[in-house]
Amino acid sequence: MDPDLGRDIVSLGFVKDLQIDRGHVSFTLELTTPACPMKQEFRQACEAAIKKLPGVEAVTVNLSARRPRQASGAAPNTLRDVDAIVAVSSCKGGVGKSTIAVHLARAFQREGHRVGLLDADIYGPSFPTLLNIHKPDVYVMENKIVPLDIHGIKVMSMGFLLGDAPAVMRGPMVSNYISQVLTQTDWGRLDYLIIDMPPGTGDTQLTITQVAALHGAVIVTTPQALSLVDVAKGILMFEKVNVPVLGIVENMSYFECDNCGKKHYIFGSSAHTLEERFGLPTLAELPIIDGISNVADEDAGRDLEPIGALARNVQKAICERRIEQPAQPAITFDSEAIHIQWPDGSMSHLPNSKVRASCRCATCVDEHSGKQLIDVAQIPPDIHPEGIQPLGNYAIAIKWSDGHSSGIFAWDYLKHLAGK
Repeated sequence: MDPDLGRDIVSLGFVKDLQIDRGHVSFTLELTTPACPMKQEFRQACEAAIKKLPGVEAVTVNLSARRPRQASGAAPNTLRDVDAIVAVSSCKGGVGKSTIAVHLARAFQREGHRVGLLDADIYGPSFPTLLNIHKPDVYVMENKIVPLDIHGIKVMSMGFLLGDAPAVMRGPMVSNYISQVLTQTDWGRLDYLIIDMPPGTGDTQLTITQVAALHGAVIVTTPQALSLVDVAKGILMFEKVNVPVLGIVENMSYFECDNCGKKHYIFGSSAHTLEERFGLPTLAELPIIDGISNVADEDAGRDLEPIGALARNVQKAICERRIEQPAQPAITFDSEAIHIQWPDGSMSHLPNSKVRASCRCATCVDEHSGKQLIDVAQIPPDIHPEGIQPLGNYAIAIKWSDGHSSGIFAWDYLKHLAGK
């Protein structure tokens, strides 16, 4: 059994090339990623199980991994030997996105993985300050940019190239720089490349998703209302470019008192609300701790359990998306209702007005009090969807005839509305 995915390796399709030659049994165990921490345990468990079978004299279990997808139509580049590319993103600055990206890279590296780390923010690069590297020795060899080796992690930042000079350039030039740094940095063979995305949803973000075949995105937010409003924008952006959102990291989640040990949610507690509202798992809740932003030290985050949980949850989410996904609900709509056929074959018919009145976006519900802001009496009687966009396997976004389009409806929330 795969402990993360909760299914056996046969139904997951991991067993390939099975050969039986008299008493000798051999096959290939094709894992979701070469960085799988359980690969030796899988091999030993397979050998032990097969040796118990009558007539088996020898067992050979070969290990391999599924090849990562490549960007369609893209020319060969230095990303071709990177197994998984993960974007760490936020639509609002100041939520600790860059700090989380470095912590995630260090956590992966401590587990023995080959890790790269890219600071893709041209206008406000953070790595020179975060990693305390202000005079980097960056050079080009054989037409490839040689990244810095920082405690075993390959690191590149536009700040290493620009220094303290401001990046005064227009969008097309920024896109060209990003493409060059992504595809011309000598990453070599990596298990994970973590990209610290610039805040927002503009040209730079689209360029990265086009050039690099991202395997998933992690969205960083804080419990503050201003940050939560932008989470939906990030989810919609990644889904529009076919990048799965792996989950949400809630930074500055709480403060733990030194004297009493009690957790104080000084910005409010929203992790449960986040999962309900967006249908995405909370990958980690990071507390407010003195020195958590000091990531220059090699052991930064080693003793923080939320950092370890973040790395494990991101790796699990990537593996889950590399296997065959379970059947998703089928959804249609008309002038009267939204119709959902669930995977078990049952049907739900939700009146359009009921779904519209149940929207929980920042426009319709007060982020602080949870009080409903939408005036149900003002909803047009002929309200109906003009379009429904599936969001991965967790939610849908609805564009309504009254112009409203910022609501995200998780499947679990729709089940609740349907009374299932």
